[in-house]
Amino acid sequence: MTSRREFVIQLSLGSAAMLAGGQVFAEALVDEKDAQASALGYKADTTKVDGKKYATHKPEQCCANCALFQGKAGDKAGACPLFAGKHVAATGWCSAYAKKA
Repeated sequence: MTSRREFVIQLSLGSAAMLAGGQVFAEALVDEKDAQASALGYKADTTKVDGKKYATHKPEQCCANCALFQGKAGDKAGACPLFAGKHVAATGWCSAYAKKA
């Protein structure tokens, strides 16, 4: 029989493991070859964007200064509602870029 103390310890360890696992999952970066990423022309490095294909792209545009980027200033990656459950590189770019106000 499990004591109350053991149960509480196991519960807290299990909760911590679930939170840590969820955080690792949430930090997965978008793969440029992903169907959604390809459709939007996503590149993890804005300098690698095909300027002929995406004529509206400008070198200073990147995910970090896009209105959709949900990371904090200085973060190397952050969430984007276009790629649910994955993060985009702060230095990245896609055709849905919208300058932060």
